[in-house]
Amino acid sequence: MSQTTYLSRDYAPVREFKAGARHLNRLAEGLEDRPYTLFTLKPLGPIIGAEIEGVDLGKPLTPEIKAEIHRAFLEWKVLFFRNQHITSEQQVAFAKEWGELEKHPFLPRGSAEEITRFEKNANMTGNENVWHADVTWRIDPALGSVLRLSEVPPFGGDTIWADMGAAYDNLPDEIKERINGLTAIHDFTTTFGRFMPPEILAAKQEEFPAAEHPIVRTHPETGRKTLFVNGAFTIRIVGLEEEESEKLLNYLFRQAHIPEYQVRFHWEANSVALWDNRATQHYAVSDYYPHRRVAERVSIAGDRPF
Repeated sequence: MSQTTYLSRDYAPVREFKAGARHLNRLAEGLEDRPYTLFTLKPLGPIIGAEIEGVDLGKPLTPEIKAEIHRAFLEWKVLFFRNQHITSEQQVAFAKEWGELEKHPFLPRGSAEEITRFEKNANMTGNENVWHADVTWRIDPALGSVLRLSEVPPFGGDTIWADMGAAYDNLPDEIKERINGLTAIHDFTTTFGRFMPPEILAAKQEEFPAAEHPIVRTHPETGRKTLFVNGAFTIRIVGLEEEESEKLLNYLFRQAHIPEYQVRFHWEANSVALWDNRATQHYAVSDYYPHRRVAERVSIAGDRPF
């Protein structure tokens, strides 16, 4: 039987590969890179994620330390604090340094209504392993969150964050032009609403109607443009046909998957993360079943994207 010879030029597909260096800017344009003087900051990557040492989250923050942590928060997008033996009440107090807190209407609560509790074990697997920013289906999505792990599995259970400012920066110019000014619909129905009885779902949809947000968000404090769509909650681009919308959204969703934009954090018991929900997406790796992983999250209320 003869073998047909195929030449790659006859069938090679056009694919969306981008090899080589990417433009990785940690700071918004015009911001100056300055040292931190009140604590030790250890970068975990070039643009996103840093560990802070020398701060006890169980004690009230002085205005000076609060200001320097906030600058690090804006510049590194997610901050990590290890060996923080704090209570839930102290975690809430720390989160309140960044604004009013919000309550999650669908997830289990902890010891206070502002606390969301994630307790995973042999009967409850980790289901947060999809790239997302929190509660973008709200008219005013969360500013950020404080997550504390009290129990960790013997292996696995990491969380990954992606810098969506870097994701926007590296889009091709033709894509930037295409999405400039476009908005998208964000809705909880396909995630939290999947298993609700119809009458409860209808009531929740009335309480939390779908939100329309710009695809390219301007960070309200740094002025940086960030890509503000995610695979969990963004369902449709306004003004596009369904097929065109889905194709473009899936291309934009994939930008969070690029390792150069990411930091991966390996949790230890009593570790705490503070992240900027306006500038990042995150993914909780679900690779530790059936072991226990117990976390509590406190979320800070945000404002309407523009």
